[in-house]
Order: sequence, then C-alpha cells, then structure tokens
Amino acid sequence: MMGRWLALLLALSGPAAAVERVVSLAPSLSEIVVELDSADLLVGVLDAGERPPALESVPSVGRYGQLDIERLLSLKPDLLLLWPGSVGPAQREQLSRLGIPTYVAEPHRLDQLTTQIEDIARQLGRPERGQALAADLRRQLDALRQRYRRDVPLRVFYQVWDQPLYTVGGGQIISDALEVCGARNVFADLRLPAPQVSIESVLARNPEVILASSQAQLDAWRAWPQVTAVSQGQLLRVIDKGLERPSGQMIQATAALCRLIAPGQ
Repeated sequence: MMGRWLALLLALSGPAAAVERVVSLAPSLSEIVVELDSADLLVGVLDAGERPPALESVPSVGRYGQLDIERLLSLKPDLLLLWPGSVGPAQREQLSRLGIPTYVAEPHRLDQLTTQIEDIARQLGRPERGQALAADLRRQLDALRQRYRRDVPLRVFYQVWDQPLYTVGGGQIISDALEVCGARNVFADLRLPAPQVSIESVLARNPEVILASSQAQLDAWRAWPQVTAVSQGQLLRVIDKGLERPSGQMIQATAALCRLIAPGQ
C-alpha cells in the first residue's frame, strides 16, 4: 500500500496542472493552504479542533479518524491533501482506489516541512508563493538554530499525556523542534511517534526540563524531587498548541518553545 502512495507522490512531484477543487484531510494541511493564500481552492476539510477563520464556511468531510467518503466524492475534488495519521488504514486504502490525485505529507523534521510547503504550493498552481513562504521560514529556522545552539544540549522530557504516560519519539517533528532550541528529547531513541513510557524510565533519563500542556501534569512531577527538572524548577507549561500542527506557523511555535526553555538566550 505504501508503494502506491509513493507512486502518487512521485507522480505529483513535477509541474502540476492547475487545480480548482482541493480537499484537505488534516488541519495542518488546511492551515498550509491558508498560509499559501489559497483558501479559495478548498472545497472540503477534515475537522479536528478549531478552524482558521478563513475556513469557517468550507464544507466538512468528517472528523479526525472518521472520514465521510461519500461526502468527499460529492465535492468532486481534483486534489487530496493527506496526512496518513488523520485517516484510518481501511479508508486510506479506499482513497487509493478512487484515482484522485493525492499529495501525502508527513514531515518528520522542520526542513522537510518547508520543502513540503513548496511542494503543496506547486500542486495548487502557486509556486511563487510557496517559494517565498518557504524561504522566509528557512531564514527563521536558521536564526533560531544559531541563537539557541548549545555544545551540550538540554535534556528535555516532552509529556503528551499523563494517564497513561505518553511522550514523542525521535521521528516526531516536535523532537526536531527541540533540537532547533538547543535541546534533546530524552526519548529520541524511540521511533514510535507517540510512545508510552513509564515513570521509572523518565526518572532514569533524568531530564533537565519537563514540558507539558497542563499545570496539573507538571505539578505531579514534584513527587520526584531527585529529577533535575524538579529540583531546578524547570517544569514548564507549553500553552501554544502550534507545535502539534506541522504547518508554517509551527516555526513561530518553535520560537516560542525556544524562549520558554532558554529564556536568557
């Protein structure tokens, strides 16, 4: 099945005919279309959370993990934008049999994200906008890498959930955002995007910083004062959800992350 997706991706890698009806099957991809000033091409989006204002009136084709294929077909798209994790395997197989041109995006690093933004712009028939946006994002990334570089990276535990305890693996793009900030994901050796880990394994890796989205999750770590992050008061709340959406705005979210974990730099 992955070979079929790869073939579709390669088929779309060259100059593309202008498209007129695009369905985005991930909020991050919908956001990229908006950033490319191309929201006028979207005739359907997959919902998951709050939409950008520019997409309020665009028809829905379902929610995360629950794609309405009949609704999608009724919109007669000439291009699908797909992040594999947003659609279940059975429905991905259905999509592959429909013959609709599909661009598959699953960036694992921020440099891949900027390249995919350029690729998507080409599929939309707006390559110049994609080149300009990608160039600006790369300049921002270079500046962040230079500013926050450390000879010895900070050891960081990024907590996704607490019961059970989940984090991000080394192939997840958030792990790369930490590297941009001069940090190292203490679970970078794990390849699953969101592996479940034990409290004991976190204690063994002794992070210098613990990041989580809620204060309650952070406060729970005070039960282990032997952890460096706890003893040094480096239990930090990540309020901005932008790190969870790999679109152009993720670069600004990464800058906010850098300021959070290294405020003096």
